[in-house]
Amino acid sequence: MDRTLAADLARLPDLLDATRRAATAALETLDTRPVVPAAAAPPNDPGPLPEHGTGAAAALAAFQERWAPRLSASAGPRYLGFVTGGATPAALAGDWLTAAHDQNSNSALDGGGQDLERETVGWLRDLFGLSAAHSGTFVSGATMSNTTGLAIAREWLGERAGVSPAEDGVAALGRVRVLSAAPHSSIAKALSVLGLGRGSLVRVPTLPGREAVDPAALDRALADTNGPAVVVANAGTVNTVDFDDLPAVSALKARHDFWLHTDAAFGAFAALSPAHAHLAAGLDASDSLCVDLHKWLNVPYDSAVQFTRRQDLQARVFQNSAAYLGPLGDHPDLVHLTPENSHRLRALAAWFTLRAYGREGHREIVERDIDCARVLGERLSADPAFRLLAPVRLNVVCFTLAEDPTPARLAALREAAAPEVFVTPTHYAGTPALRAAFSNWRTTRADAHRAAEALRTAARETA
Repeated sequence: MDRTLAADLARLPDLLDATRRAATAALETLDTRPVVPAAAAPPNDPGPLPEHGTGAAAALAAFQERWAPRLSASAGPRYLGFVTGGATPAALAGDWLTAAHDQNSNSALDGGGQDLERETVGWLRDLFGLSAAHSGTFVSGATMSNTTGLAIAREWLGERAGVSPAEDGVAALGRVRVLSAAPHSSIAKALSVLGLGRGSLVRVPTLPGREAVDPAALDRALADTNGPAVVVANAGTVNTVDFDDLPAVSALKARHDFWLHTDAAFGAFAALSPAHAHLAAGLDASDSLCVDLHKWLNVPYDSAVQFTRRQDLQARVFQNSAAYLGPLGDHPDLVHLTPENSHRLRALAAWFTLRAYGREGHREIVERDIDCARVLGERLSADPAFRLLAPVRLNVVCFTLAEDPTPARLAALREAAAPEVFVTPTHYAGTPALRAAFSNWRTTRADAHRAAEALRTAARETA
């Protein structure tokens, strides 16, 4: 064994303790250090890869000096960009143990990783009000969840046409139409990856002043479609967290033949709040469903789950034939269900946080974040410098400057506010805008007020 590697093995407990202290220091300063550090030049060139290493302690010291100061406080309470959760204490513990046990949980030949994942999926299915008809599998994020769901939809289209795209290629399908009103950008990306093409995506009109699909317009679009189609519904749009009327959409199956894929990356969590559960009504009617877990479940990146009613088609797409892998059978190994052959036990962090805090603990996180979004929305509405572009339906505040909201002015405002709060740019109804997304377990009303003050000050400074 390499001498340095052997030395690190001999003092592994001390190295892990030093790493724990570094992690604790990073977490303890989340409230005081800049949410996003000011842009800085890359550190001095460290030179080529060393021929002889200096061990883990020296690597930790180099990281702390060169890179830690440049990392954002994205685990903290005022990182409101994208839709980013943190890591609950239990999820963090689970993620550390995931690395320590280092399981490749794709095969039933190797330990209980698959069983732990299936148990966790069962808890998540119950959390979102899905029936036992839905099976689920962990994937890396919403993009892979959407891609997996649409791959199953592609095979369903083949089943309807008497072919198998998994065997015969996507050309056997002919022209495909994928209908959606306000699809997330990952949908077009998935269609490109799957060979269906971005051009297969057909935008359906929304309800006036909304991002939700107009069911009557969808009915007409389906009637104009020659043969089976795929419908991508939204349970929580990116800009305004608008929800398609899922019961109305699924009711159209009585007249039209289509696969219903629902992108509920973070909107599915509305089901946890009695006051907002109606928004997620109808999720169970989906043929496939995307839910991102490193958003509102507050587990570390990267983690999501995909559900489907047609695991048989899923296995037809992703089956992996090799002598060292288990057979498909009625309960296929996870290796046969996603694009990944290497599949870390990312379910463990989710298992930990669900087991530690239960439905009630995660309901409290969801409802507190919703309340914080409303606080920020109220503060910005009362400030003449800002204008809300949509009602605060759940956990996202979509806003812009009241006067001259150019991308340049909004970028300057974002940068000026970044030490205190991080928000991301967008466009809504043709207007350059900003969006603040609340999904972190640490965020409180005090953080919402602090964010409002930072944005107000930045607006004055950049006027």
